[in-house]
Amino acid sequence: MNAVIVGAGGQLGRALRREFPDAVALDRSALDVTDDAAVRAFDWTGVDIVLNAAAWTAVDAAEDPANLAAVRAANVDAVGYLAEAADRHGCALVHVSSEYVFDGRHAGPIPEDLPPSPLSVYGRSKADGDTCATAIERHWLVRTTWVVGEGSNFVRTMAGLADRGASPSVVDDQIGRLTDAGDLAAGIRHLVQTGAPHGTYNLTGDGDPASWADVAEMVFTARGRSAGDVSRVSTAEYFAGKAGIAPRPLNSVLDLSKIQAAGYRPKDWRDGLRELLRRLS
Repeated sequence: MNAVIVGAGGQLGRALRREFPDAVALDRSALDVTDDAAVRAFDWTGVDIVLNAAAWTAVDAAEDPANLAAVRAANVDAVGYLAEAADRHGCALVHVSSEYVFDGRHAGPIPEDLPPSPLSVYGRSKADGDTCATAIERHWLVRTTWVVGEGSNFVRTMAGLADRGASPSVVDDQIGRLTDAGDLAAGIRHLVQTGAPHGTYNLTGDGDPASWADVAEMVFTARGRSAGDVSRVSTAEYFAGKAGIAPRPLNSVLDLSKIQAAGYRPKDWRDGLRELLRRLS
């Protein structure tokens, strides 16, 4: 199988490079997927699968009107260009999306077919990108949450705060599951290599959902600090008086039944967190 990874320099991109070691790995300097002409000019000959890990992920910065064009270019236009190229050249497309396409008001785990209801500019851009990806027949749209891996992320931030003696306030009313970037990449490889039916799949860490504060407490105790050093606050309290903040969904728990029925069982998010913390020690 000949694969091309775009957005190969990010957390997921690096994990995909390990799962698809023979793939052509492209960061933005190698292929700017927001440039329609560049995508059209790329030599897609012989490519079987396009793995799109490129995205604008700065949720709050997306709220700035000055960034809107760049957000839409990365999360909507680029997906359309890649989908068109994949369709024209007979490739399949894997596109990675987010639970931010939903408003977080659904009771219980969110199924793949729930209509989008984004709260933020970022969420709307991801929902519109999903529409572009699903416009072609041969696609796997993979929705995920709270990704952590190599690079800057919440766990690394909390570990740094713990090591520096800080005592942060962390929200306890946003509920979800961490997703290990390596586990996410392995699940994507499973879908591709087993020839799972095309369509939309939720793919996150498994296990009992938790809040960001719960995750922070686990990080603190792993670094030798007390869980009590993490102060629990509501989302409204945390962002009170702060400008330019994107609204967050409070329920980020995605239903994993479909990916499990396809033969892939994601690891418990707590196990993934422990593995990441071991790598950080």
